[in-house]
Amino acid sequence: MDLFTATRVFVQVVDSGSFARAAEVLDLSNAVVTRQVAALERHLGARLLNRTTRRMSLTDAGEEFHARCRSILEQFAEAEAVASRGARSPVGLLRLSAPLSYGISHLAPVLARFRQRYPQLRLDVDLSDRLVDLANEGIDVALRIATRLDPGIVSRRIATLDAVVCASPDYLRRCGLPREPAELAGHDTLGFSYLWAGDEWPFTAPDGRREHIRVHPEVHSSNGELLRELAIAGGGIILQPRFIVEEALQRGALVPILESYRSLELTLHAVYLSHRYLPSKVRVFIDFLLETLGTAVPK
Repeated sequence: MDLFTATRVFVQVVDSGSFARAAEVLDLSNAVVTRQVAALERHLGARLLNRTTRRMSLTDAGEEFHARCRSILEQFAEAEAVASRGARSPVGLLRLSAPLSYGISHLAPVLARFRQRYPQLRLDVDLSDRLVDLANEGIDVALRIATRLDPGIVSRRIATLDAVVCASPDYLRRCGLPREPAELAGHDTLGFSYLWAGDEWPFTAPDGRREHIRVHPEVHSSNGELLRELAIAGGGIILQPRFIVEEALQRGALVPILESYRSLELTLHAVYLSHRYLPSKVRVFIDFLLETLGTAVPK
């Protein structure tokens, strides 16, 4: 058995979703594809696929083997392209993760331009506010918005974002306008579940004095857009990145408060795994983010 060939066949079977489709893509017979996968399973001493007459699914071992081997095959294809053609254009699949609201509002046009520049790269984008595990989930680059990252994480700083404390005009008419951060303790607030400071909102006064105000949110949510809509409906005061509330501020649905104070100062980071060899697809994507989002992100 040629281990490399068998592995390539297995990865194609999974990517294609069936043995027959993989055989068509690889220009092999169904019997050859089946024998290659069976030989690979015997070599590994583990079942990789659960197969019935109607469906096929990966076993736990197969899922991990597929993710790792697919990455290896993509790197091999890229190295082969560079060696044979002198090409520097990356190829393969780039797996990305980004925060949900930011991805919807800002990432789509960036990815469209990126694909125009690197048409041989395919993209798999996961939008979620949770902290993904890059290694276990096969993510090449994760975008994270934070004030700081855990030590040991490999990252590049892409852009600076600011946050806004705001509420609806209706709420402020009913409950009054806070003029100092300490007054927030007596107001209805809406809290973001993933805020690093928890329910202690940070503020820096015009004279440089810093303080953290403990609020008692009536609602917590892991989604900033939900909190924005609750605030627009008069539900309370929110602290959110400007890119989530900018449109509502412009049309007057939300009003900024405590404008003489600075609150959260956020940074957009590109996080990736530490490798002695950084795949060119990761390198060019990070360079592209620095080129575009470094000036395109609202501050």
